[in-house]
Amino acid sequence: MIRFEGVSKSYDMAHLVVESVDLEIKSGEFLVLVGPSGCGKTTTLKMINRLIPLTKGTIWLDGKRISDYQIDELRWQIGYVLQQIALFPHMTIEENIAVVPELVGWKKKQIRERVTELLEMVGLDPAVYRHRKPNELSGGQQQRVGVVRALAADPEILLMDEPFSALDPISRVKLQDDLLELQRRIKKTIVFVTHDLQEAFKLGDRVCIMNEGKIEQVATPQEIMTNPASPFVKEFTATAAAYSFSIEDHLEPIPDGYLPSFAISIHSGWGPLVQLLASSEKIAVEKNGEVVGLITREGVLRFLAEQSLEGTMPNE
Repeated sequence: MIRFEGVSKSYDMAHLVVESVDLEIKSGEFLVLVGPSGCGKTTTLKMINRLIPLTKGTIWLDGKRISDYQIDELRWQIGYVLQQIALFPHMTIEENIAVVPELVGWKKKQIRERVTELLEMVGLDPAVYRHRKPNELSGGQQQRVGVVRALAADPEILLMDEPFSALDPISRVKLQDDLLELQRRIKKTIVFVTHDLQEAFKLGDRVCIMNEGKIEQVATPQEIMTNPASPFVKEFTATAAAYSFSIEDHLEPIPDGYLPSFAISIHSGWGPLVQLLASSEKIAVEKNGEVVGLITREGVLRFLAEQSLEGTMPNE
């Protein structure tokens, strides 16, 4: 689907922001680019839809150089979601979603049906939300609209540049879960940038870890955790190792008659739990859509104490 071949990028012709990247992204794959600030992940993403021109090498899309596409033809095939949601404030939600379908010549009836389908897909009642303005929605709701707007003309590829990083922990976890469920249904090729390794491990079929413009490792989350390819990957993943795979061991049973109003995914890792439990005594935990237990503030503190004693606590 997407192939990087010896791709480099320099803004000043002296320093390479991205250096000799070779990467293949399969059709229908959810690939996450992650790494420290300034590692080149967002530049790599933006070169795919030519928001940033590459300096050297070739990017192929379906066997064709991206430079051989007309720019509009290329970008209509690629949805794009930013951290800054950038909905048009003077337009209704329906009008925001309809922008690209109108540009490519869809008929009004087709657009209206598509808006209805997409809003239902992300749990926003079309009868309630289609005529609202962006300032009438919460941050999480606006970001849902940002996602479906990028999907409006049914592109094969979705680029997402730290789309959830500005949201509160509960909204962020919920949108991560919603995105995974949406991907199970629509099977797009998604390239997602984040600085959060736990988010990367939760979402990605494969994760691409970058450092100083180069790819350190591309593999499944489990492969990265069990077989880091370099000292940098080993150090970078140390925090996730401490936080990501022990929740199940610290769950308490659900009391009879207890009906949780909210549940966090078991794959979310300890980071979101630590944040959420700052204002809550206990949180329900779900696995494959079913609540499997409770994690309490006491349980988290016990876990943190264990990690401290074992010397595996992260430095942050």
